[in-house]
Amino acid sequence: MRVVWVILGSLCVALAMIGVVLPLLPTVPFLLLAAFCFARSSERLHDWLLSHQVFGPMIIDWNTNGAIRPAAKKAATLSVAAVFGLSLAFGLATHILIIQAVTLGAVLIFIWTRPSG
Repeated sequence: MRVVWVILGSLCVALAMIGVVLPLLPTVPFLLLAAFCFARSSERLHDWLLSHQVFGPMIIDWNTNGAIRPAAKKAATLSVAAVFGLSLAFGLATHILIIQAVTLGAVLIFIWTRPSG
């Protein structure tokens, strides 16, 4: 079973890295899943992830306080605005824009109501 957890954790890290450059793919949730998987499979990989210079602080902030750093909140907001702006530019149907606005708005409310790390 440890091998399955390692594979799942590695997949989550890969998705998180892709999420760094793709606006709609979240980074931190995949990192949290990776930490969860690695905690069940490999102490070495779990320690590596928590001590990672970029990813570690985000995971630790969330695990200890449920916090999201202000810079991450701003980056998420810019990403959401960019995605919605592209949707407007491409002229998506009004009902799609409404669904997208409600969903992205809910995401932003969640993000901005979390404590800052």
